Amino acid sequence: MDIAALLSALAMGVLEGLTEFLPVSSTGHLILLAELIGFHGPPGKVFEISIQLGAICAVIWVYRATLLGLVRNMWRPGLERFYAMNLLLAFLPAAIIGATMHKTITQLLFSPWVVSIALIIGGIAIILIERMQRVPAIRSVPEIGLVPALLIGFGQALAMIPGTSRSGATIISALLLGVERKTAAEFSFVLAIPTMLAATVFSLVKVRDQLAPEGLGQIGVGFAAAFVVALVTVRAVLAVIGRIGFTPFGWYRIGLGTVMLAWLLAR
Repeated sequence: MDIAALLSALAMGVLEGLTEFLPVSSTGHLILLAELIGFHGPPGKVFEISIQLGAICAVIWVYRATLLGLVRNMWRPGLERFYAMNLLLAFLPAAIIGATMHKTITQLLFSPWVVSIALIIGGIAIILIERMQRVPAIRSVPEIGLVPALLIGFGQALAMIPGTSRSGATIISALLLGVERKTAAEFSFVLAIPTMLAATVFSLVKVRDQLAPEGLGQIGVGFAAAFVVALVTVRAVLAVIGRIGFTPFGWYRIGLGTVMLAWLLAR
């Protein structure tokens, strides 16, 4: 494995860790970077799936105390039970729709054009919703409630459209339902764990025949980079999101989507 290939894998892993849990679409960024640097990883989607797993492991580590508390106490009356029920209901729409329509959605919508347009539309939506937001009524995940959790889950299902952003869709849905910013971000991050784990396992099973030892170096570098950068990103977002809000991410999405459209038209 040459140094250039490992450096390309490192760049892709860093970008995955930086964008997976921000409302900016990791898919759009990875498509753009892969085109710009001419990235060629292991066959199929093995590399992309592997670095996504690195990002998932990071958020599991950040929320390990919360997750252990849920496992221990969700069977008893209390806040952990409400937390777990909200997670389950928010997870179900994406799980059901993804299992039945993933192939069709991928075939019809997975293109740089769709990603670019979805980035711009999502950016406009974030800005408008942030401007409309009133005093939040929900300040913790257990307070979200079953119906709002289910609606957030349907919002997450929209992220199967490339460029929408899973975290962006869940955060926007939560804000519309009166969830406070930091709580919306926390719920989005924790909801990513079952959603992305299920999608990753499903995808790895599909590409198991394409796993080969030749690409292990790239996979290892990308996985480690995604894990470390996602670890820092999640903690940083939780620390500052209450102060800066999500509007900067909206403008960033619009800018990136516009650049991608210009680049596609100029090719």
